[in-house]
Formats: sequence, structure tokens, C-alpha cells
Amino acid sequence: MKNHLISQDNSLLQALKQINDLAPEPLVLFVVDNEERMVGTLTDGDVRRALIKGASLDDHLEKVMHREFNFLLQGVNDDVRHIQQQRDKKMKLVPVLDENHHICDVLDLERFKTRLPIDAVIMAGGKGERLRPLTEKTPKPLLKVGDKCIIDYNIDNLISYGIDHISVTVNYLKEQIEQHYEQPRNGITVRTVREPNYLGTIGSVLFVKEFHHDTVLVMNSDLFTNINLEDFYLHFREFDADLSVAAVPYSINVPYGIFQIENKREILGIMEKPTYTYYANAGIYLIKREIIDSFIPKDTFFNATDLIEALIRAKRKVIRFPLSGYWIDIGNKQEFEKAQDLARHL
Repeated sequence: MKNHLISQDNSLLQALKQINDLAPEPLVLFVVDNEERMVGTLTDGDVRRALIKGASLDDHLEKVMHREFNFLLQGVNDDVRHIQQQRDKKMKLVPVLDENHHICDVLDLERFKTRLPIDAVIMAGGKGERLRPLTEKTPKPLLKVGDKCIIDYNIDNLISYGIDHISVTVNYLKEQIEQHYEQPRNGITVRTVREPNYLGTIGSVLFVKEFHHDTVLVMNSDLFTNINLEDFYLHFREFDADLSVAAVPYSINVPYGIFQIENKREILGIMEKPTYTYYANAGIYLIKREIIDSFIPKDTFFNATDLIEALIRAKRKVIRFPLSGYWIDIGNKQEFEKAQDLARHL
């Protein structure tokens, strides 16, 4: 964000030139003093208003800059809730200052929805046997939905929420996925991690060498979804869960009147054509990092459902997050075609 920094000793003309060079980025400058402390902001609108009021192009910025500005303090109010408040104010760039008011980060809320303090692991080692012959020479994550690979929809969604520590575990036709992510995607390095054997839907998480946050998101690579990861994370934190499972509502309509029965024979009432709603596992999980090493066995075939059951037996807190929006598990040709149709209409 160095292009957005300018000294208060610079002239209004110099600021105008710098603002002109910013496009298509947000047209705002962060004004700093001689000790690199942030002291104000300046937008193209501020420049116009200053000139209308009689300012000269040679005036120093300290005379015309906006001294009342939005910012976040590092470690004080820079969490997801406060970022959300800045987004609600329609802020585009939000500086994060240290205790001495030096700029240590800038949140780009035009490019990213927020910045979630989580690591992400995408499981991409499966063979995709139900999609053969499409997956005989191409791993399922690299099959195209519309003009983009299945897995890239999920990677791009993670990046849009400010997640910049992303790993992909690979096995079947792994070289293709490794080559696919040799270059950064949208400025973010996607790390591939080889799974030595087929270790189920979560066993290979142990091969990720390093996590940078206390919360880890694990998800299948073959999902086509617009899950709101910010809501998912805040829900997880609100209930202080050890594991949260994204769950898809699944309704069953009974086309008949159903008896309410007691003692196997006495009819207490009738429910006309009731609807029952259940929740299906969406294959997306938020997990406390400590759970990974404590509950996932090494070099053992282990599914995410095994982890859920182990945590329940241990009396740990496992919750479900109702997923709104669309969700398709691309496990067979019918679901693959459904995703193709949805992509055409997005």
C-alpha cells in the first residue's frame, strides 16, 4: 500500500498527481508526519473542496488533510467484528495502526470482504471414481465448472475473506494440482501437501507442516458453494466450539395426514402433510487447532465423521452452522451437471 502513503510536507499538487496514478484503486492517500505516524487522509474529494475554498496547489497537505479518519488499532479493535463495522460504513481502505500510530497494515475492503484469522486446508486427494471417465486423466478438483476449475471457486472464496494461509492436500494425479498452483492465485500462495496414502476425508490434515492461527477451516475440494465464511467463523467463536460443521437444510414433505400415536395404538391427533427438516453434513468444518493433534491419529484412515464422533464421546463441544445460499456436492455426473447449470446463471 506504499502508493497510498504521502508526507504531510508534500504539496497539494504532488498529492493530486499521486491520486491520479492510483486508479483503479481507491483514490485515498494516508498522510504521515516526519516520524511516519499517520496524521490524516486525503481523497480526490478533499482536494476539490480545498481548492474551492481557496487553497493553493503549493499548500502543504497538513493544511488541507482530513484529520478525523477511521482506523483500527492493532490488537485492540482489529478483529472481525470491528472490520465488519468498517465495511458497514462503506469504507474501502482501512489503516491498521500500532500503538504509536504507525501504519502496520491496510485492509482493502473493496477487494476483500474481511480478514478472517484462520488457516484453510482443502482436501483434494480423492479419485473421483463416480465421475469417470471425466476423472481418468484429470483429477476431479481440476474439472471445469463454467470457465473455472471446481477447486478454484473454493480457493477464490477463501481469498475473498482475507484468508492467506491456504493448503491443498493432494494424492490422485497430484502432479497436475501441484502444477496448477505453482504460481500464486490472486496474489496468494496456495501450498500443496502430498498425502502418502489415502487417509480419509480429514486424516491428511496432519501433513500440513505449520498453522498460523488457532482456528483451521477444513473443506472438501469438490464443493460448489457460496457459504458465508464470516458468519461461519463468528458463529464458531460465539459458541466457543471445538468443532463446527456447516450443515445443509434438507426437508422432507409427507403428502399424507400423519397420526400422533401414544402407547403404539392410541391416536392423539393428526398432522396434515407435515414437513420435516433435517441437516446434512456439508463437508466444511471449523476446528480449534489443538483438536487436530489431539484427536486425529497419525498415518490412519480417518474421516471427518470419525473426528465428530470422537469429540462427542470426549464431551467436547460440536455444533452445526446452518448453511444458507447454494451448495452442491459434485460427487456424480448429475450433481456435476447441476453445478454447470448454476454457474451459467450466476
